[in-house]
Amino acid sequence: MPRIPALAPQDAGPVVKLGYRMARKQLGEVPEPFAVMAHHRKLFVLAARHELALQKAMHVVPQHLVELAVYRTAWTVGCSWCVDFGAMLQRMDGLDIDRLKEIGEFETSDKFTEDEREVIRLADAMTATPMTVTDEQVASLVEKYGHDGVLELTYQISHENQRARMNHALGITDQGFSSGDQCRVPWLTDEPASQAV
Repeated sequence: MPRIPALAPQDAGPVVKLGYRMARKQLGEVPEPFAVMAHHRKLFVLAARHELALQKAMHVVPQHLVELAVYRTAWTVGCSWCVDFGAMLQRMDGLDIDRLKEIGEFETSDKFTEDEREVIRLADAMTATPMTVTDEQVASLVEKYGHDGVLELTYQISHENQRARMNHALGITDQGFSSGDQCRVPWLTDEPASQAV
């Protein structure tokens, strides 16, 4: 149970209800962080717009590398919701999510390429406190993806640090997205899930 309960659809205003419908249509269920954030309508709208704009802005670094760096960040922070959601995104992209079981041994596992190891190392260096990013790391990534590519990676990793730390602090845990099973509804209701929003 999250430390702040999800806002039930019957308690939401029209903007939040619309956001819930869109999320359910796209993902099959309303993400719990989204439903918790709905208590603050302005932050809810800001976060939704930011996530949509971020998706559209990403175009330089191959998506699977970005998703892997974001997944590793969530795994390192310990946000089970973000790990669950990140695994779902990779599954939906047709990637092998079984290899994620070896993310802790990425340096020695034959399931990861050198390009993947490099972005995982960047995620680790950015997520460490204090950060341990080196000039050599950035220079190597600039050589492969250019300045805009490194900006994409560092932006996504830093944004995932924010999401994962917020979810973890609020007690938001995995929702069942990665398994493809029915996700739990993030609020208590007697209504069937299809009628909740």
